[in-house]
This record gives sequence, structure tokens and C-alpha cells, in this order.
Amino acid sequence: MTAPLPPRPTASTGSGPRRILIRLKEGVALPSAFGTLLAAVVLFLVVFGLVMVLSASAVESYTDGNGFFGRFGSQGGYAVLGVVLMLIVARLPRRTVQRVAVVVLVLSCVLQILALATPLGVKIGDNTNWIRIGPVAGQPSEGIKLGLVIWLGMALGRRPEELQDWRLLAKRVLPVVAPSLLLVVLGGDLGTTVVMAAFTLGALFFAGVRLKHLGVVLGAGAFAAVLIALSSATRRGRISAFFGGTSAVNPDVNWQVDNAHYALASGGLWGVGLGNSHAKWSWLPSADTDFIFAVIGEELGLIGACVVLLLFALLAVLLVRLVRSTPDPVVRITTGTVLVWLLFQAFVNIGVVLGLIPTLGVPLPFISAGGTALIASLVAMGVVLSYTRRPPRDRLDGAHVPGARSGADPTGAARTPPFRRPARPAPVRRWPARR
Repeated sequence: MTAPLPPRPTASTGSGPRRILIRLKEGVALPSAFGTLLAAVVLFLVVFGLVMVLSASAVESYTDGNGFFGRFGSQGGYAVLGVVLMLIVARLPRRTVQRVAVVVLVLSCVLQILALATPLGVKIGDNTNWIRIGPVAGQPSEGIKLGLVIWLGMALGRRPEELQDWRLLAKRVLPVVAPSLLLVVLGGDLGTTVVMAAFTLGALFFAGVRLKHLGVVLGAGAFAAVLIALSSATRRGRISAFFGGTSAVNPDVNWQVDNAHYALASGGLWGVGLGNSHAKWSWLPSADTDFIFAVIGEELGLIGACVVLLLFALLAVLLVRLVRSTPDPVVRITTGTVLVWLLFQAFVNIGVVLGLIPTLGVPLPFISAGGTALIASLVAMGVVLSYTRRPPRDRLDGAHVPGARSGADPTGAARTPPFRRPARPAPVRRWPARR
């Protein structure tokens, strides 16, 4: 007879100091090779963005009286803060991240209400999407995006079988998503609204919602977007200019897009050289924010623009690999939502510069100037990196996985081997005694 298998140890079988030690090990667990590569791509985009912000903003920063390095210094401070927050979030437990995300979502909604209803709001063009409290200014909508992304993964990841009923789905999603979108719409920021609607649809898709339900939501969202776009004379002028018309409100509506095309055309294949852009000399509005890709194309040419596109493509491949490899619905939905957020926003930004879609004011993730947007994107990547962290061999349940290798899973996590019936011992052959 075979010896009985020992009982599976649990967290309760260990002593108190041992459980604390295990939790500390999980808190300082090294990232997997997959997570390291993902972080390297993000950090490279951030450093590249700082270089381009310095080049694109130096002239206007000097004419504004802030010196050549005024905007660059501000963006660099936000970048350092964002990277530190990304690394901290990557070490936090999931429950802590989700609780903090709910607080961030509620607080951002309150700040958005203050921006709309009090003199604290700052109006830029048709948008009242900024708030200034003393010397600090920011966009509450970026906090709403970050909190909503994490909340969607948390809300849609539990009890996924209920998502097939559209009534239960509406009760779970609408009470939070609808007010969040409404607050951004009231601020007049159509670009952010479109991005939020896109990653909400992405969250529903990765959660496994039926396609016919997604089609209804997509149709309703497209109809609402058309109504919002036609409700403003400035937006109607942009749409008219996109189709070759003119705008009575803003006759120079094509000025920005035309100069972006001139910048891309003058860059050629290799570019005019880093820092030698002509468009940034007050010819191209928002050269360091919404139209920074035009400066990249002018200074670094087609080669530099393609490098940026390849970096975003690599980021998409890594996130898709994590989505496909994880069995955890919360990880899958959250990572997929972050994927749609960043890649769709990059597509909109680059599409506007290339003249593929009407002008929408959204920054290029990790590259454009804008402290709130950069911090929100980096914290979102910190949440994703927390899912790629390699756990220690001794888990809280005390289970030991023999022979586990980080290469078995793209995320670096050791998978529990399937149950196998213990092999019978080989029979002992008894030779007859010699006579």
C-alpha cells in the first residue's frame, strides 16, 4: 500500500510570524521578465516624451516668460511623480488598489462638479475640464478615467455568468458609468468622452458580454456622440472643415491641421534634426500637447514617427499577451480596458494629426505634455504591472510547486500543476532462494 498523501497546508497552519514573512515576500516580489519588458517600453516612451516636450515647448515657454526649460521642468516633475506612483502601485495588493481606485473615482467626480459649478473651474475654449486650487491645476476627468478603468475590472470580473442578462448588466454598469460620462460631457470635453466610451465598450467585450448587447450599446453611444458633436458651433465647424467646408465661428479652423501637415511634409524621411522644428515657432498651436506627433515627424522624420508607432504596437502586443494568458477575469478585463484606453487614445491623437478624423483634443499617451494625463496613464500601467509580478514559491496557502519555472507563463507566475494520481510503486521481484 502507498503512503497517504500529506494534507495540503493552509495559511492557518503556519505561525503568525511565518504568515507575516510570506506577505513581506509577496510585497517585494521581483517582476517577471514579461513585466520588466513592459515597464521598459513605458519608461522609454516617457523619456522620449520628455525630450520631445523640451524641443516642442522651449520657444513658447520662453516667450511666456518661463524660460526655455519652464514647461519641460514641470513635465519632468510630473513624470518623476508618475513613475514613483507606478512602482508603488505595482507592489500593492489587489484589494488595496481597488479600494483606492473607488476613492479616486469619487474624489475626481467631486472635483469635476466643483469645476463645473464653482469659480474654481478653468475654461479653455469650449471646455470646462480643468480645476485650479491655489497654484495647483489639473484635469479631474483623468482621475475619472483611471478610477473607472479599475472599477470596471472589479465590477465585471465578479460573477461573470450574470453578464449574459442585459438587465443585470445594466444594473451593474450604468449607475457608475453613466454619471461619470455625464460629468465629462457637461465639461464639454468630447475627446475624453469618446475615449471613456471606447474603453467602457472594451471592458464589456473582454468581460464576455454578448455581441448583440454590445451592438446596442455601440449604436446608442454613436448616436449620443453625434448629438454632442452637433451641439457646439465650434465642433460643427471642425466637422465641416474635415469634409472640406468652412466654419463661420472660426474661419481659421484648418490652421492647426494644415500646419501639422506642413511639419510632417518638411520632415521627410530623416527629419530636420532634433530641436530644429519650424512649426513650433508659433505656427502650430498645441505643439507640445495635442499635436506633438507633428513635431516628432518634422524633427525625426518618417523614421522617428514609425519608431513611435512601433513602440505603441509593442505595448499592444504585450498587453494582449497578458490578456490571453491569464485565467483571472479581473486581470483580463482590467488589462484589456487599459489596452483600449491607451491605444485608442494614441490612435485618435495620431489620426487627428494625419487628418484621418476631425480634430479632437486628446494627448498622446506618455509623450504629450500634461501632468494629470501622464500620471493617470502611469498609474494605470502600475496596476497592470502588479498583475505581472512574480509571486514567491511559498504562497500564503503554503503550497509548494516543485519545478515551477517563470517561462511557463508570460506573466512569470508559477502555475499549479494539474492533479495526478500517485504512481504505484514498482513490484519487488523476489528471486527463489538457492538450494
